[in-house]
Amino acid sequence: FDKLSKEQLKQRLTNLTDQWVFEIFNYIEKGASLSELIETTGINTYFLRKFMKMSDAEKEWKNSELDKKSYKKMKELGYSNYDLAVFKNISTDEIQTLQETTQTFPVVKTVDSCAAEFPAQTPYYYTSYDQFTEFEASDKKKVAIIGSGPIRIGQGVEFDYSCVHSLLACQELGYETIMINNNPETCSTDFSLSDRLYFEPLDIESVENILKLEKPEGVILQFGGQTAINLAQALSEKGYTILGTDFDNIKLTEDREEFEKLLDQIKVKRPKGLTLTSLDDADHILEKLEFPVMARPSFVLGGMSMKVLHDQEDFHNYLKNSDLDISKDKPLLLDEYIKGKEIEVDALCDGDDFLIPGIMEHIERAGVHSGDSMAVYPPQNLYPRVVFDVVETTRKIARALSIKGIFNIQFTYKKGSLYILEVNPRASRTVPFLSKMTGIPMAKVATSLSLGKKLRDFDYGTGLANNSDLVSVKLPVFSFEKLRGVEPALGPEMKSTGEVIGIDKNYSLALYKGLLAQGVKIPEVGSILITVSDRYKEESLKIAQGFSELGFRLYATPGTAKFFRETLDIEVIDVPKRGEAAYTLEDMIKDKKIDLIFNTLSSDKKSNTDGFMMRRLAFEFKIPCFTSIDTIEAVHNVYKYRHMGVKGWS
Repeated sequence: FDKLSKEQLKQRLTNLTDQWVFEIFNYIEKGASLSELIETTGINTYFLRKFMKMSDAEKEWKNSELDKKSYKKMKELGYSNYDLAVFKNISTDEIQTLQETTQTFPVVKTVDSCAAEFPAQTPYYYTSYDQFTEFEASDKKKVAIIGSGPIRIGQGVEFDYSCVHSLLACQELGYETIMINNNPETCSTDFSLSDRLYFEPLDIESVENILKLEKPEGVILQFGGQTAINLAQALSEKGYTILGTDFDNIKLTEDREEFEKLLDQIKVKRPKGLTLTSLDDADHILEKLEFPVMARPSFVLGGMSMKVLHDQEDFHNYLKNSDLDISKDKPLLLDEYIKGKEIEVDALCDGDDFLIPGIMEHIERAGVHSGDSMAVYPPQNLYPRVVFDVVETTRKIARALSIKGIFNIQFTYKKGSLYILEVNPRASRTVPFLSKMTGIPMAKVATSLSLGKKLRDFDYGTGLANNSDLVSVKLPVFSFEKLRGVEPALGPEMKSTGEVIGIDKNYSLALYKGLLAQGVKIPEVGSILITVSDRYKEESLKIAQGFSELGFRLYATPGTAKFFRETLDIEVIDVPKRGEAAYTLEDMIKDKKIDLIFNTLSSDKKSNTDGFMMRRLAFEFKIPCFTSIDTIEAVHNVYKYRHMGVKGWS
């Protein structure tokens, strides 16, 4: 926004977006008055005055001496040491030195959960640059647990589940629990659960302020998702004990070069990959790439900005449109994309023995984010040899990384070879699902292992636990009806906002129940619209044939319909695209003449625009729409079993 003129900023501010705070500060810096702000934004004057006060303070700080008075003023306004260092173009270390030499530290304030009617047994806390503290440290042995922060797409409530079970395990082992999180709408921030609850930002400065006061025996990071794990290096460098897997081994999983060396040593395969550390090297990297590739920025939440790139044009468009800050510290990882069966494991290790409560088989192949995939436990389509390889590879990884606590591995299997996609030295989104389905409270056990207990102290055994007699399917739930304009097609970037489970002795019945819980209405028979890109036309033949045999009326866009008619002896009705006739597929969807839609993403820009319109309309008119060929295959099997009259269908 620094590059925009005052007039350009004014124009942008007439339509408020998620960037408006940054735009307002730049607008003020370019000379906007309070009256101009009021007229342009319509925001309450109270807040605009606060913004102007902060903008003035920033200018004053940039030109002031590094002294206690100016520093304390900025801290009272809520600025972090990092912010203040950036404003002065100096290192954060210099600001921290100023803080320590002037002894300008925050105090702890209490939120009285009983409104002062009687002494509160469950107060909670926050830090402030105020005059006096309302905190008194205890001398009990304690553990600090770092939460996952705001619940948002890509950072699910599943991590909060793990945090709660972890703090309960700590209390059972006689520890006082210190919970640090900053989202009031979660169970981990229920003030009646932890011994002391702090509402603070999950950055190193805020977390360290609390740790200095509380002096816990260690910090548990493995249940707060990537947000908590990202604090591991700074906390370790400052001398705090990371309970569970130590920072050196956490770092090993995120350092591509070192991790690949480790995998070579233990003879485990992974997709070939390259690392882009500067946009200037893009053309050089391009010469070495073999498409398709998976582009993955490092240290991201929920697969943000991840994408499968199929050719050079995809690569250049991705770099142009993704707005990534690519550097040596934040490289872009480019991995060979192996279109195979994805398998996921959540496991426990005490440094010696390991336990896999269960192996999950993804319905969608690799390329769809694990949070958006349907997962089946126990696996339905894995050969015993593949299961053996998964267990053996998990054992090798656990030993090589000296894992203590919980970890997650994502594999892909193709043509007799098992590849590791990634290893996460922390809890994953599937921990609640697997804990419920296996009866093994994974977060509780992992916490005990992090605090020194052994797997032999429990009754769950080691290696692969016994599979359940029931089949459980985890299905994602989306909010596309509420999030207008969001692309519904699935890919590496997570989009789900929840999940449901279908359970039965029969796999297809379990999936059917899950689809019903997901809100998908499955008619006995009806019509299906199929429109797929050239890349998936061959694979979609059996889908078209299968639904035709079940009595469904087949509709398809002209290109797909022509391909089906030339290849299969079935009736397919052409549906014109938007603008090609008076009555098009858009009208058919709105008139609910379609009961089911199967549509894939296309690399062609116009086709994809038409596809986006179709997918959006499907969700808005509550017509089931599937964008992965593996998902529609599974749904077809549900229909097939239903038509066979297998006992149990309603």
